[in-house]
Amino acid sequence: MNRPLQLGTFVKTASPHVIEVLGTTRLDFVCIDAEHAPLDRAMLDLMVLAARATHLQAFIRIPEIRPALVLSCLDIGATGLLVPHVDSAALAREVVAMARYRGGVRGYSGSPRFAGYGSLGMKEALRVGDEARIICQIESDAAVQDAEAIAAVPGVAGLFIGRADLALSMGLDNSRDERVTQATQHVLDAARRAGKLAGMHVSGNAEREKFAALGADWFVVASDQTLLRDAAQAIAHLD
Repeated sequence: MNRPLQLGTFVKTASPHVIEVLGTTRLDFVCIDAEHAPLDRAMLDLMVLAARATHLQAFIRIPEIRPALVLSCLDIGATGLLVPHVDSAALAREVVAMARYRGGVRGYSGSPRFAGYGSLGMKEALRVGDEARIICQIESDAAVQDAEAIAAVPGVAGLFIGRADLALSMGLDNSRDERVTQATQHVLDAARRAGKLAGMHVSGNAEREKFAALGADWFVVASDQTLLRDAAQAIAHLD
C-alpha cells in the first residue's frame, strides 16, 4: 500500500505560539512531546487548542500508559496518541481499550473539546472519540519480535520505531548501528503488511528520503528546538 508521506515535527517547547507558527507551514501534524518535555495538562490543553485552530493534526506522545492520562489527552482534542514502550500485542490491546468507548473502557463526557463542548450529542461524540489514532512505539527487542502481532491489533493505527531506546535494549550506544537498521526494516515491513502507518523520527530530509525508500510513511522530522537552533546557527556565521 503506497500512501502519501505524512510529515510533522516534535514540539518540546511549552508554548501554544510555537504550534500556531507551525500551523502556517505545510506540515501535516505536530507531535507534542509530553514524554521528554515539561508539559503539564494545562499547557497541553493550550497547545492542542492552537493546533486545532490552525487545522494541524495534534498527536501527543504520552509519558506513561495510564487510563486517566489517555482520557485527558483525548478529551482535550488530540488527534491521537504516540504511545511509548508498547512491547507486546497484549499491551497494545490495553492501550486501545483505554482510548475507545465501544469495546473499550474510556470514560464518557460530552462536555470536553473533542465533543464540541456538548454540541455534538452522545452518538456523534462516541463516533468522533473512537476515531482517535493510537500509534505504538516499538523500542525494545521484545517489541520488534512482536511487531506483526502489535500491528494486527484492531485500533492500532501504526507502528513508530524508537531507534535510540531500541539500540539501548540491544546493548548498543548507536541508534544508526546496522543491527538497529535491520530491526527498523522489520518493523516497517510489519506495519506495511498490516496496512498501518509506518512511522519514525528522523533528523532531516536526507534521512527521511532514505527511510521512505524502505517503506516509512509517517515521519516526525527533528523538533521545534532543533529547527530553531539550526536556523539560528545558519545566520550566525558569514563564512
